[in-house]
Amino acid sequence: MKGIKPDIGFGGECREAFEFYRDALGGEIRGMLTYAESGQGEGEMADKIMHAVFEFGDTVIMAADDPAGNASGGNVSLAVGIDTVEEAEEMFAKMSDGGSVTMPLQETFWAARFGMLTDKFGIKWMFNCEKPHGAKTE
Repeated sequence: MKGIKPDIGFGGECREAFEFYRDALGGEIRGMLTYAESGQGEGEMADKIMHAVFEFGDTVIMAADDPAGNASGGNVSLAVGIDTVEEAEEMFAKMSDGGSVTMPLQETFWAARFGMLTDKFGIKWMFNCEKPHGAKTE
């Protein structure tokens, strides 16, 4: 199975968003092609991103700047699985900078930490750090 790769449409801030995600999540931008480099864009779209790839762990996220200027977010959230509480707290704090927290990062019956936010680009995220197997809530 090849899997599913989310593809986000930004309203002109794809480069800024991917650089933010790289710094906040610790992933790597594997490629970023402008409309001009592809031969598909002139004028104000020339320096906007036609295709970008960001890798974070086993996840690949693709994105582009929408020529119509529409930002996405819709009814989809990107869910991040995190190994440690410390890592979850650090990533959540960085990703919430300039955005809005929907559910603060906290312990739940299924997770050592779980929280939700909408980042400053309008993209929804969920952060989940599972409890060790067999752990019980107090």
